Amino acid sequence: MLLFCVTTLVLVFTSAADYLNQRKIEPIVPAEGVKKLMLSEYFPKLKGTAGDTEVFIIEGKEPGGTALVVGGTHPNEPAGYLACVLLVESCQVKQGKLIVIPRANMSAFSHTQPLEGTPKAIHFKTRNGNIRYLRVGSRLTNPVHQWPDANLYVNSGQVLSGSEQRNLNRTYPGNPNGTLTEQVAYAIMCLIQKEKPSISIDLHEASPEYTTVNALVAHERAIDIAVETSLMMELEGIQISVEQSPKNFSGLSHREWGDHSETLALLAETANPSQGRLRGRTDEELVITGKDKFYIKASSAGRLRVPYDEEGLPLEKRVGRHLVTLKTLLEVYSQYGEPIEVDVPSFSELMEKGIGYFLNE
Repeated sequence: MLLFCVTTLVLVFTSAADYLNQRKIEPIVPAEGVKKLMLSEYFPKLKGTAGDTEVFIIEGKEPGGTALVVGGTHPNEPAGYLACVLLVESCQVKQGKLIVIPRANMSAFSHTQPLEGTPKAIHFKTRNGNIRYLRVGSRLTNPVHQWPDANLYVNSGQVLSGSEQRNLNRTYPGNPNGTLTEQVAYAIMCLIQKEKPSISIDLHEASPEYTTVNALVAHERAIDIAVETSLMMELEGIQISVEQSPKNFSGLSHREWGDHSETLALLAETANPSQGRLRGRTDEELVITGKDKFYIKASSAGRLRVPYDEEGLPLEKRVGRHLVTLKTLLEVYSQYGEPIEVDVPSFSELMEKGIGYFLNE
């Protein structure tokens, strides 16, 4: 009995330490000249809460327009978050200004999705041979920070499951007196209204069998730019579809950002097998390589919305898609509005050198 009690205590304390350690979020290492703010500077009520998060501003030498890039809305979609990290650590802005929020839902980075078995972090070897790790979190705000869930969540007349009140991309335009997630959404809207970005893009991932994947979802005021971007990318051999944001999809960034500000609002989705319902073992290798034997079978049976073969869908490819999409969007926008010119790691460079090469020490 004594041995059982001691063993139980050891397991409890070990598990508790591991759980608490997950709340220690790893640093982002910005390149020289990148300015760092906190989201609470746009909505002070957020200061000191689990929802406060970093905002990075990269300004070019030449004046121009302003673009907002958001990742980490859903931390279990790592390509969006990593694309933002690479912007902060490796991007050069030649003209205009880039505002980057890599971890939009900071609370959701502090836990993993229940019953999904996803890894807590993924690791990369930098160009100097050191190891950087980056968090894989949950789709929803940590219930430790926001509880209990309502039976139903109603936002602008749309009725959703109660747990969706912890989904940042269902809570826009936010509520200054609402839940933590609604306050984060409200703070991001405050940033948009103050900084007035000409164009804003929310970076996501979806399962390969999902209907909207390898796609751009655009507010109706941004649809022409999205279509032209799609055509430009197809000329480079990158297929991306375009969908118009449905007007009855309340709470989503591509809808509410455009409805409540002058920004041209878009959302990009890449295909991530580690999110899918058809996957096998969910570990760090699957997140990074995107290789899964069950998805190969699903592809041969015509069940997927994207091409899938033995190569899988590696993280470098997914991050590269996001960066190419962003760069092309800004190039297209610059033909019609104030120019925004950025240099980002290219698709071929990412595939050749890997993500770690572009991460700072």
